[in-house]
Amino acid sequence: MLRIPHYEPHGKVGCRPSRSAQRRFKDKLRELTSRKRPGTFPTIVKEINQVTVGWVNYYGIGYMKSFIEKIQHWLNHRLRQLIWKRWKKVRTRYTMLKKYGIKHDDALELAASRKGYWRASSNHIIHTAITKDRLKKWGLKDLTQLYKSAQYRYLSY
Repeated sequence: MLRIPHYEPHGKVGCRPSRSAQRRFKDKLRELTSRKRPGTFPTIVKEINQVTVGWVNYYGIGYMKSFIEKIQHWLNHRLRQLIWKRWKKVRTRYTMLKKYGIKHDDALELAASRKGYWRASSNHIIHTAITKDRLKKWGLKDLTQLYKSAQYRYLSY
């Protein structure tokens, strides 16, 4: 059975994307998840998927597991922020949080919060409402799975 290394082996030659390539990738995702960006959520997710799949396929031979995990968490946070901003009004926020299974008191507390979008999107209530599984259901591809499949493809030759 083929073992897929999840770390850079010591004493062997390995490769990974440069810092500038990582920065360009994050900047591109930042541009795609801008709060002022127009377009529907499925369109945004589709464009994010195109960029992430292409990037992981290109750099998939490299050792970058920790980078991919950090980017995945950051991207989920950015998408929650984008969704929170699009639910502009308190009434909409409350209704959507209730729709996704949040209790009345918690939904009202967070919906009426005066916190900024970034800070509010890191709240555990939003994480309960908009889970990673829900983001996947809405079409977002999981970067860690893409990376694992790319590693498998490269190492199986």
